[in-house]
This record gives sequence, C-alpha cells and structure tokens, in this order.
Amino acid sequence: MTNTISAKRRYLALVFPLLASERVARAIRTGQAQPGFPPDAPFVLVEKQKGAIRLAASSRAALDLGLVPGLSLADARARHPDLGVVDADPAEDARLIEAIADGCDRYTPIVAIDPPDGILLDISGCAHLFGGEEALLADLRVRLERLGLTTRSALADTPDAAHALARHARSAEAQLDALPVEALELGGEESVALRRAGLKRIGDLRARPSQLLSARFGEAAADRLARVAGGRDLRITPRRAEPALLLERRFAEPIGRTEDALAAIGELMTGAARRMEEAHRGGRRFEAQLYRTDGLVRRLRVETGLPMRDPATVMRLFDERLAALADPVDPGFGFDLVRLAVPLFEAMAPVQLPLEGGALAEGELAQLLDRLSTRLGRNRVRRLAPRDSHVPEQAAFAFPAIEAGPAGPWPEPERGEPPLRPTYLFDPPQPIEVVAGVPDGPPQRFRWRRELHEVTLAEGPERIGSLWWKRADNAGLSRDYYRVEDRKGRRFWLFRLGLYEREANSPAWYIHGLFA
Repeated sequence: MTNTISAKRRYLALVFPLLASERVARAIRTGQAQPGFPPDAPFVLVEKQKGAIRLAASSRAALDLGLVPGLSLADARARHPDLGVVDADPAEDARLIEAIADGCDRYTPIVAIDPPDGILLDISGCAHLFGGEEALLADLRVRLERLGLTTRSALADTPDAAHALARHARSAEAQLDALPVEALELGGEESVALRRAGLKRIGDLRARPSQLLSARFGEAAADRLARVAGGRDLRITPRRAEPALLLERRFAEPIGRTEDALAAIGELMTGAARRMEEAHRGGRRFEAQLYRTDGLVRRLRVETGLPMRDPATVMRLFDERLAALADPVDPGFGFDLVRLAVPLFEAMAPVQLPLEGGALAEGELAQLLDRLSTRLGRNRVRRLAPRDSHVPEQAAFAFPAIEAGPAGPWPEPERGEPPLRPTYLFDPPQPIEVVAGVPDGPPQRFRWRRELHEVTLAEGPERIGSLWWKRADNAGLSRDYYRVEDRKGRRFWLFRLGLYEREANSPAWYIHGLFA
C-alpha cells in the first residue's frame, strides 16, 4: 500500500443487494413502520408485474428459504404461510440511495448513482488522504455497517469494470477474466448466444479478435467488452457539479453541538473570503455540508443577490437559514467533517462609493432581500421585470428577488400625462355588466360586484390586437381598452372583448385593473 498520488484513474463501485429489505428492517427497528409481523420474521416486498403480484425484493431470512425476487406471492405463501409482506416502494429506495451517496461525498466529489441499487465513486487522487485505497474502503464499510447495510464493493481502473466486479464477482479476489458473460449485461438472448458458442467467461471473449466478435455478435458486444475488460474509460458524470471553491475541516473527535459546527463554518468562510479577495471574485451561493459520524449529511444553502465575500454577512444568512428550518439540525453522535462550498462565482471589483450614498443604499437593499429570501424561501420574495409584449398581463413577469433579473427599462408615460396602465391588474380580468352604452364606445353605466357605476369621463379606445398565432379560447379576439372615471372619482381600466359585428355580435366587457 502506498500513499503516493497515482496518475491512473481508479473507481470504486458499491452495490447494496438487500437495499429495499434492509430499509424496511431499519424502519421496523426504529418504530417508523408497523408491518404486522415479528421483527425477526422473514418478509418480502411485492409489486404488481404483468398482472400478477410478484416478489420485488426479499429479506435475508426469506432468501435463505428460497424466496427469490420474481416468484409470485401465491407460490411464496404456499411454501411459507407466515411470510411477512410489504409493498415495494422504489421511490423510497431511490431516496435512500441518494442519502448514501451524500455520505460518500466525504471521500470524493465525483459520485454517481448506479441504478437501481449501486453507487460509483471516482477516487483518483483521493485515496491517499485516507491512507490508501484499502483504508478508504475499510472506513466506508464501517460506516455502511453502522447503517445496517449489506455492501458488495470492487475497485478497478474503469467504472464499467468496477461495476461488473461488484455485481457479478463471486469473491473479492475474482478477476475480470473469470466473470461470466452475463457481466457484460448485453441481454438474455445475446448471453445465451455467447454461451452456445462456448464463450462462457469474459476471458474467453478476450482471447478472440474483436473483429470476429463484432461480426458474429454485433458491435454492442465488442463495445461492452472494451468498456468492461478492455480498459476503455468512460468517465462517470457526478451527481453534483464540482464547486468553484471547496474548503473542509475534519475533526479527530466528533463535535456534538450545532454551535461548534457553525463556528467551523465561520472559519472556513474566512478562508474562502481570502481566496475570493485574491481572485477579485465574490460568491453568489454558499453551501455548508455537515457530515455526521453515522453517515447522514445535513446541507445548509444560502444565496445572495449580489456577489459577496464578507464572512459576517454570510454567517448571518446561515443563522437565518437555521432559524427558518422546520427540522432542526440534529448532530446525532457528532459531526466529524464540515465543508463549505462556493458553487457560483462572479467578478467583484472594488466599488467607489458616490457622495450621495447610492451604492450603499443598493447594497443594504440587496442584504435585506437576501435575509428575507433566506428566511421565507427564495420563491416567496419576488420582483417584477418588464417583458417585451403588447398583451398587458404578459408585459411583466415575476422572478425570485435574489436572482439577477434581465436588464431593461420600464415604459414611462409622457410628461404630464396619466399612466397608461393601472397599478393593479386582475388575473384573470373580471366580467362586468354594461347597463348602457353604444356599440363602439365606452359604457355609460356598468355593474361590477353588485354596484352600479355611472361613467362621467372616458378615454379610449386603445386597441390591442389579437394573438392570431394562438388557438386558445378568446386568444383570437381583439380588445378595446378604456380608462373611465365614475361619479365618485374612482378610475377603472375596462375593455371590450371582440370587435362589434366583426369578431362578435355582442362583445363581452371586463374590468382589467384599477388606477390609484
């Protein structure tokens, strides 16, 4: 075993053959599930397949009884009437795999899901941090055993080779040449054809020229052989992009208080601020990862509207985020690793403050929006931006205030003229009843919300053409808008839907907004 960093890429494959049943067993032990059978009784998970209820997974005790996945539930109960039965839940299995992958981030930033029950890690250049590959694997196994998970693992130079060894090798010492041809995962018919030709192991295939293999069994067989046993390295795609800046702190003894974890995040943020200042950059997103000793990971993420590198400001946002959590951060048996990632960088040059303090006011507003978005949620604090559309309800759109919106001026009315658009729009427009009016003019009286309004002043029409390229209901009708004022001085924005005798015989009227 060596501690030197190798230039050759190395991959670790993990497979959890009893993932679903061990998930259920853990829920039973912790009291999260009440299945109706003894905790130590054999049980199976079932799902409907081709019109029949079949076994999707089995506990270890059920497997020892010969109850393998694919067997019908009726046959399984005929053999063992006291068998426990639980509905399969692939979504919960997928969530468990994601949680395990979160814990594997402590070993390498390049982690990928290998569905349905596996994980792939690119440990190139990372194993020496743990004392070598075997020490890394031993530490990982101990953590997975604490979670009650049965694991099969393999190390190889390519991800496909590691995948094949972990899923098809019968022992830890098995070599690629000894694997059955099923390890290529070509499909049932192709595997049967290879066996009928006397090619039962991968070593038998490697002894034949690849051209002959392609000519007889297809390009897929030759390609899979090159990926599994030929050294062709198709890199894995990590489930999370590598951040622009990543700092971490490991603890020889786990820390058991959330306050200590926050203090560690603050120290990492100070180091990150120095690096960002040297690069003349600021962060827009900061993510803290708290790794518990039992393998669980808690993530805290905050965002800022403007590039930021002030540690005190960022830590205030983390405090806001913690205060807003419905589920408080539980340290469990302690955190042994704390990380701070800055996924998003932007240029941040020194700013010359104007004498009138405009830039200062802008910065204070941005910090206020950051705090509100962190506490209430990024999608609950929104701002408006103009959109190039002649349709009133589509002339603006809302987006999270913490995001950088598109730059563009709002249309301004002519000097001395009243606004063309009201400050409040109804979505959707509300129908009104016109009591008196002329076909092509504004209404003289209209009833809205059971109240009759006498129109004293009216201005218009402002015609907005139809959306002829849309075929939705009423999208092909024109609108004639009027600004009207009633006897009490209240001002409304009304429109007639459809041109009289050209698009509609009796056009409908709506109120679209109210002027201040």
